[in-house]
Amino acid sequence: MKAAYYEGNRTFTVRDAAIIPPGPGEVRLQVAYVGICGTDLHIYHGAMDQRVKTPLVIGHEMSGTVAELGAGVTHLRVGDKVVVRPLDNRGETPADRGYGHICRNLKFIGIDSPGAFQQSWTLPAFVIHQVPAQVDLKLAALTEPLAVACHDVRRGQVRAGELAVVIGGGPIGILVALVARAAGARVVLSEVNEQRLQFARELGFEAVHPGQIDLPAYCRELTEGRGADIVFEVSGARAAAATMTELLALRGRIVLVAIYPKPVEVNLFQFFWKELQLCGARVYEPEDYEEALRLIAADTLPLARLITQVGKLADLPAIFRALDAAPEGMKTLIDCTQA
Repeated sequence: MKAAYYEGNRTFTVRDAAIIPPGPGEVRLQVAYVGICGTDLHIYHGAMDQRVKTPLVIGHEMSGTVAELGAGVTHLRVGDKVVVRPLDNRGETPADRGYGHICRNLKFIGIDSPGAFQQSWTLPAFVIHQVPAQVDLKLAALTEPLAVACHDVRRGQVRAGELAVVIGGGPIGILVALVARAAGARVVLSEVNEQRLQFARELGFEAVHPGQIDLPAYCRELTEGRGADIVFEVSGARAAAATMTELLALRGRIVLVAIYPKPVEVNLFQFFWKELQLCGARVYEPEDYEEALRLIAADTLPLARLITQVGKLADLPAIFRALDAAPEGMKTLIDCTQA
Protein backbone atom coordinates (compact mmCIF):
# COMPACT_ATOMS: atom_id res chain seq x y z
CA MET A 1 0.00 0.00 0.00
CA LYS A 2 1.00 3.66 -0.40
CA ALA A 3 1.36 6.28 2.32
CA ALA A 4 2.36 9.95 2.35
CA TYR A 5 5.04 10.83 4.89
CA TYR A 6 5.75 14.31 6.22
CA GLU A 7 9.55 14.56 6.20
CA GLY A 8 9.94 18.08 7.56
CA ASN A 9 11.01 21.19 5.63
CA ARG A 10 7.69 21.42 3.71
CA THR A 11 8.28 18.01 2.19
CA PHE A 12 6.06 14.96 1.72
CA THR A 13 7.07 11.72 0.09
CA VAL A 14 4.58 9.13 -1.13
CA ARG A 15 6.03 5.65 -0.92
CA ASP A 16 5.27 2.02 -0.17
CA ALA A 17 4.44 1.09 3.41
CA ALA A 18 3.63 -2.15 5.19
CA ILE A 19 0.02 -3.07 5.97
CA ILE A 20 -0.28 -3.47 9.74
CA PRO A 21 -2.62 -6.29 10.83
CA PRO A 22 -4.96 -5.29 13.67
CA GLY A 23 -4.15 -6.56 17.15
CA PRO A 24 -6.71 -7.24 19.88
CA GLY A 25 -9.17 -4.36 20.15
CA GLU A 26 -7.95 -2.83 16.89
CA VAL A 27 -9.41 -2.31 13.43
CA ARG A 28 -7.71 -1.99 10.06
CA LEU A 29 -9.40 0.49 7.75
CA GLN A 30 -9.31 0.96 4.00
CA VAL A 31 -9.02 4.74 3.80
CA ALA A 32 -11.27 6.42 1.23
CA TYR A 33 -11.00 10.23 1.58
CA VAL A 34 -8.95 12.50 3.83
CA GLY A 35 -9.48 16.23 4.23
CA ILE A 36 -6.60 18.68 4.51
CA CYS A 37 -7.11 21.05 7.45
CA GLY A 38 -5.37 24.05 8.94
CA THR A 39 -3.46 21.88 11.40
CA ASP A 40 -2.03 19.85 8.53
CA LEU A 41 -0.83 23.07 6.93
CA HIS A 42 0.73 24.20 10.23
CA ILE A 43 2.63 20.89 10.30
CA TYR A 44 3.67 21.41 6.68
CA HIS A 45 4.99 24.87 7.57
CA GLY A 46 7.17 23.37 10.31
CA ALA A 47 5.23 25.06 13.11
CA MET A 48 4.79 21.75 14.96
CA ASP A 49 8.17 20.15 14.30
CA GLN A 50 8.94 19.96 18.03
CA ARG A 51 5.88 17.73 18.44
CA VAL A 52 5.71 15.79 15.17
CA LYS A 53 8.30 13.01 14.97
CA THR A 54 9.33 12.74 11.32
CA PRO A 55 8.88 10.90 9.09
CA LEU A 56 5.19 10.63 9.96
CA VAL A 57 1.96 10.00 8.12
CA ILE A 58 -0.32 12.85 9.20
CA GLY A 59 -3.99 13.63 8.50
CA HIS A 60 -7.10 13.03 10.60
CA GLU A 61 -10.24 14.15 8.70
CA MET A 62 -11.14 10.87 7.06
CA SER A 63 -13.69 8.37 5.87
CA GLY A 64 -13.25 4.76 4.89
CA THR A 65 -14.42 1.20 5.32
CA VAL A 66 -13.54 -1.60 7.71
CA ALA A 67 -11.05 -3.98 6.10
CA GLU A 68 -10.09 -6.25 8.99
CA LEU A 69 -11.09 -6.76 12.63
CA GLY A 70 -8.81 -7.57 15.53
CA ALA A 71 -9.73 -10.01 18.26
CA GLY A 72 -12.52 -8.84 20.55
CA VAL A 73 -14.01 -6.25 18.19
CA THR A 74 -17.66 -7.18 17.86
CA HIS A 75 -19.52 -3.92 17.17
CA LEU A 76 -18.16 -3.51 13.63
CA ARG A 77 -18.21 -5.63 10.48
CA VAL A 78 -15.91 -5.80 7.49
CA GLY A 79 -17.28 -3.43 4.86
CA ASP A 80 -18.87 -0.96 7.31
CA LYS A 81 -18.50 2.69 6.39
CA VAL A 82 -16.67 4.49 9.20
CA VAL A 83 -14.93 7.64 10.34
CA VAL A 84 -12.27 8.15 13.00
CA ARG A 85 -12.50 10.43 16.05
CA PRO A 86 -8.75 10.98 16.30
CA LEU A 87 -8.36 11.34 20.07
CA ASP A 88 -6.41 8.77 22.07
CA ASN A 89 -7.27 9.40 25.72
CA ARG A 90 -5.75 6.23 27.15
CA GLY A 91 -3.49 8.42 29.29
CA GLU A 92 -6.49 9.91 31.11
CA THR A 93 -6.26 10.07 34.92
CA PRO A 94 -8.75 10.93 37.70
CA ALA A 95 -7.26 14.44 37.74
CA ASP A 96 -8.84 15.01 34.31
CA ARG A 97 -12.30 14.91 35.92
CA GLY A 98 -13.77 12.69 33.20
CA TYR A 99 -13.05 15.11 30.34
CA GLY A 100 -11.13 12.62 28.26
CA HIS A 101 -11.30 14.70 25.08
CA ILE A 102 -9.10 17.37 26.69
CA CYS A 103 -7.16 15.26 29.20
CA ARG A 104 -3.61 16.29 30.03
CA ASN A 105 -2.06 13.25 28.37
CA LEU A 106 -4.26 13.31 25.28
CA LYS A 107 -2.64 12.06 22.08
CA PHE A 108 -4.00 13.43 18.84
CA ILE A 109 -3.94 10.76 16.17
CA GLY A 110 -2.36 12.11 13.00
CA ILE A 111 -0.09 14.42 14.98
CA ASP A 112 1.29 12.36 17.87
CA SER A 113 0.87 9.03 16.07
CA PRO A 114 0.38 7.93 12.44
CA GLY A 115 -2.54 9.48 10.60
CA ALA A 116 -4.82 8.99 7.64
CA PHE A 117 -2.85 9.92 4.51
CA GLN A 118 -2.37 6.25 3.68
CA GLN A 119 -4.37 3.53 2.02
CA SER A 120 -4.52 1.20 5.02
CA TRP A 121 -4.75 2.46 8.62
CA THR A 122 -4.78 0.38 11.81
CA LEU A 123 -6.32 1.97 14.90
CA PRO A 124 -7.92 1.24 18.28
CA ALA A 125 -11.57 0.32 17.77
CA PHE A 126 -12.77 2.84 20.37
CA VAL A 127 -12.04 5.78 18.03
CA ILE A 128 -14.24 4.40 15.23
CA HIS A 129 -17.75 5.71 14.49
CA GLN A 130 -20.06 3.96 12.05
CA VAL A 131 -21.38 6.00 9.13
CA PRO A 132 -24.97 5.50 7.93
CA ALA A 133 -24.91 3.27 4.86
CA GLN A 134 -26.55 5.85 2.59
CA VAL A 135 -23.92 8.56 3.26
CA ASP A 136 -21.39 9.33 0.51
CA LEU A 137 -17.86 8.80 1.79
CA LYS A 138 -16.79 12.19 0.40
CA LEU A 139 -19.30 13.87 2.71
CA ALA A 140 -18.39 11.52 5.56
CA ALA A 141 -14.83 12.89 5.35
CA LEU A 142 -16.26 16.20 6.63
CA THR A 143 -17.40 14.58 9.90
CA GLU A 144 -14.38 15.64 11.94
CA PRO A 145 -14.57 19.40 11.19
CA LEU A 146 -18.37 19.28 11.40
CA ALA A 147 -18.04 17.66 14.84
CA VAL A 148 -15.85 20.62 15.87
CA ALA A 149 -18.70 22.93 14.89
CA CYS A 150 -21.27 20.78 16.70
CA HIS A 151 -19.15 20.93 19.85
CA ASP A 152 -18.76 24.70 19.55
CA VAL A 153 -22.50 25.29 19.14
CA ARG A 154 -23.33 22.88 21.96
CA ARG A 155 -20.85 24.62 24.28
CA GLY A 156 -22.42 27.93 23.35
CA GLN A 157 -25.94 26.68 24.14
CA VAL A 158 -27.32 28.33 21.02
CA ARG A 159 -31.08 28.82 21.09
CA ALA A 160 -33.61 29.48 18.37
CA GLY A 161 -34.14 33.17 17.64
CA GLU A 162 -30.77 34.30 18.95
CA LEU A 163 -28.35 36.47 16.98
CA ALA A 164 -25.03 34.68 16.55
CA VAL A 165 -21.95 36.37 15.10
CA VAL A 166 -19.26 34.12 13.66
CA ILE A 167 -15.90 35.87 13.32
CA GLY A 168 -13.91 34.10 10.60
CA GLY A 169 -15.18 32.57 7.38
CA GLY A 170 -12.76 29.70 6.87
CA PRO A 171 -13.93 26.07 6.84
CA ILE A 172 -14.59 25.87 10.59
CA GLY A 173 -16.26 29.28 10.67
CA ILE A 174 -18.58 28.29 7.83
CA LEU A 175 -19.43 25.01 9.56
CA VAL A 176 -20.10 26.77 12.87
CA ALA A 177 -22.39 29.18 11.01
CA LEU A 178 -24.23 26.28 9.34
CA VAL A 179 -24.74 24.40 12.61
CA ALA A 180 -25.81 27.54 14.49
CA ARG A 181 -28.30 28.34 11.74
CA ALA A 182 -29.61 24.78 11.88
CA ALA A 183 -30.15 25.32 15.63
CA GLY A 184 -32.42 28.26 14.81
CA ALA A 185 -30.08 31.22 15.26
CA ARG A 186 -29.85 34.19 12.94
CA VAL A 187 -26.20 34.23 11.86
CA VAL A 188 -24.00 37.13 10.82
CA LEU A 189 -20.58 36.09 9.54
CA SER A 190 -17.64 38.49 9.75
CA GLU A 191 -14.72 37.95 7.35
CA VAL A 192 -12.07 40.08 5.65
CA ASN A 193 -11.33 37.87 2.64
CA GLU A 194 -13.57 38.81 -0.28
CA GLN A 195 -13.58 35.30 -1.78
CA ARG A 196 -14.76 33.79 1.49
CA LEU A 197 -17.30 36.58 1.97
CA GLN A 198 -18.80 35.79 -1.41
CA PHE A 199 -18.91 32.08 -0.63
CA ALA A 200 -20.72 32.72 2.66
CA ARG A 201 -23.26 34.90 0.87
CA GLU A 202 -23.86 32.17 -1.69
CA LEU A 203 -24.76 29.92 1.24
CA GLY A 204 -27.37 32.45 2.31
CA PHE A 205 -25.52 34.11 5.19
CA GLU A 206 -25.40 37.79 6.08
CA ALA A 207 -21.65 38.11 5.55
CA VAL A 208 -19.93 41.42 6.30
CA HIS A 209 -16.42 42.85 6.19
CA PRO A 210 -15.61 44.32 9.65
CA GLY A 211 -13.47 47.02 8.05
CA GLN A 212 -16.37 48.19 5.87
CA ILE A 213 -19.18 48.23 8.43
CA ASP A 214 -19.68 49.27 12.05
CA LEU A 215 -20.30 45.69 13.21
CA PRO A 216 -21.31 46.49 16.83
CA ALA A 217 -23.83 49.04 15.54
CA TYR A 218 -25.13 46.55 12.98
CA CYS A 219 -25.68 43.95 15.71
CA ARG A 220 -27.64 46.50 17.74
CA GLU A 221 -29.63 47.50 14.66
CA LEU A 222 -30.70 43.88 14.15
CA THR A 223 -31.78 43.43 17.78
CA GLU A 224 -33.62 46.61 18.78
CA GLY A 225 -30.47 47.92 20.45
CA ARG A 226 -29.53 44.81 22.45
CA GLY A 227 -26.55 43.42 20.52
CA ALA A 228 -25.63 39.85 19.65
CA ASP A 229 -26.51 37.00 21.99
CA ILE A 230 -23.42 34.97 21.16
CA VAL A 231 -20.10 35.41 19.35
CA PHE A 232 -17.99 32.57 17.99
CA GLU A 233 -14.38 33.76 17.63
CA VAL A 234 -12.92 31.51 14.93
CA SER A 235 -10.45 33.85 13.23
CA GLY A 236 -7.54 33.90 15.66
CA ALA A 237 -7.03 37.58 14.85
CA ARG A 238 -5.82 39.87 17.63
CA ALA A 239 -8.22 42.60 16.49
CA ALA A 240 -11.14 40.20 16.81
CA ALA A 241 -10.18 39.26 20.36
CA ALA A 242 -9.85 42.92 21.30
CA THR A 243 -13.26 43.95 19.94
CA MET A 244 -15.51 40.87 20.24
CA THR A 245 -17.02 42.06 23.53
CA GLU A 246 -18.39 45.18 21.81
CA LEU A 247 -20.75 43.08 19.69
CA LEU A 248 -22.59 41.53 22.61
CA ALA A 249 -25.79 42.21 24.47
CA LEU A 250 -25.95 42.19 28.27
CA ARG A 251 -25.07 38.70 29.53
CA GLY A 252 -23.95 37.77 26.04
CA ARG A 253 -21.71 34.77 25.44
CA ILE A 254 -18.42 34.20 23.64
CA VAL A 255 -17.23 30.80 22.44
CA LEU A 256 -13.50 30.86 21.77
CA VAL A 257 -12.84 28.44 18.91
CA ALA A 258 -9.59 29.86 17.52
CA ILE A 259 -6.19 28.90 18.92
CA TYR A 260 -4.23 31.83 20.40
CA PRO A 261 -0.69 30.58 21.10
CA LYS A 262 0.27 33.86 22.78
CA PRO A 263 -1.65 36.21 25.11
CA VAL A 264 -3.72 38.92 23.42
CA GLU A 265 -5.65 41.97 24.56
CA VAL A 266 -9.23 41.33 25.70
CA ASN A 267 -11.55 44.02 27.08
CA LEU A 268 -12.19 42.64 30.58
CA PHE A 269 -14.13 45.75 31.58
CA GLN A 270 -16.87 44.67 29.17
CA PHE A 271 -17.06 41.30 30.96
CA PHE A 272 -17.68 43.11 34.23
CA TRP A 273 -19.98 45.78 32.86
CA LYS A 274 -22.20 43.47 30.78
CA GLU A 275 -21.82 40.28 32.86
CA LEU A 276 -20.50 38.45 29.81
CA GLN A 277 -19.48 34.78 29.63
CA LEU A 278 -16.41 33.36 27.88
CA CYS A 279 -16.32 29.67 27.01
CA GLY A 280 -13.46 27.69 25.52
CA ALA A 281 -14.24 24.99 22.95
CA ARG A 282 -11.60 22.42 22.02
CA VAL A 283 -12.06 19.49 19.63
CA TYR A 284 -15.15 17.31 20.33
CA GLU A 285 -16.73 14.54 22.36
CA PRO A 286 -18.33 11.32 21.06
CA GLU A 287 -21.81 12.88 21.07
CA ASP A 288 -20.56 15.66 18.78
CA TYR A 289 -19.43 13.05 16.27
CA GLU A 290 -22.82 11.38 16.41
CA GLU A 291 -24.56 14.72 15.90
CA ALA A 292 -22.29 15.49 12.93
CA LEU A 293 -23.12 12.13 11.37
CA ARG A 294 -26.83 12.76 11.97
CA LEU A 295 -26.61 16.11 10.21
CA ILE A 296 -24.73 14.60 7.27
CA ALA A 297 -27.26 11.78 6.94
CA ALA A 298 -30.17 14.24 7.13
CA ASP A 299 -28.75 16.03 4.05
CA THR A 300 -30.09 19.42 5.14
CA LEU A 301 -26.76 21.29 5.13
CA PRO A 302 -25.00 22.28 1.86
CA LEU A 303 -21.89 20.34 2.83
CA ALA A 304 -20.99 19.20 -0.69
CA ARG A 305 -20.40 22.84 -1.63
CA LEU A 306 -17.53 23.00 0.87
CA ILE A 307 -15.51 20.44 -1.10
CA THR A 308 -13.28 22.61 -3.27
CA GLN A 309 -11.30 19.83 -4.96
CA VAL A 310 -10.48 16.12 -4.76
CA GLY A 311 -6.95 14.96 -5.54
CA LYS A 312 -5.01 11.70 -5.61
CA LEU A 313 -2.67 10.50 -2.87
CA ALA A 314 0.25 10.63 -5.31
CA ASP A 315 -0.45 14.32 -5.88
CA LEU A 316 -0.46 15.23 -2.18
CA PRO A 317 2.94 17.01 -2.19
CA ALA A 318 1.87 19.24 -5.09
CA ILE A 319 -1.54 19.88 -3.52
CA PHE A 320 0.07 21.09 -0.28
CA ARG A 321 2.30 23.44 -2.26
CA ALA A 322 -0.74 24.83 -4.10
CA LEU A 323 -2.71 25.30 -0.85
CA ASP A 324 0.24 27.08 0.68
CA ALA A 325 0.14 29.58 -2.18
CA ALA A 326 -3.66 29.97 -2.29
CA PRO A 327 -5.36 28.91 0.97
CA GLU A 328 -8.73 30.61 0.38
CA GLY A 329 -10.63 27.47 -0.66
CA MET A 330 -12.80 25.51 1.74
CA LYS A 331 -11.94 21.82 1.81
CA THR A 332 -9.55 19.75 -0.28
CA LEU A 333 -9.97 15.99 -0.09
CA ILE A 334 -7.34 13.38 -0.91
CA ASP A 335 -8.70 10.23 -2.55
CA CYS A 336 -6.58 7.48 -0.99
CA THR A 337 -8.18 4.78 -3.13
CA GLN A 338 -6.18 6.22 -6.03
CA ALA A 339 -2.50 5.86 -5.26
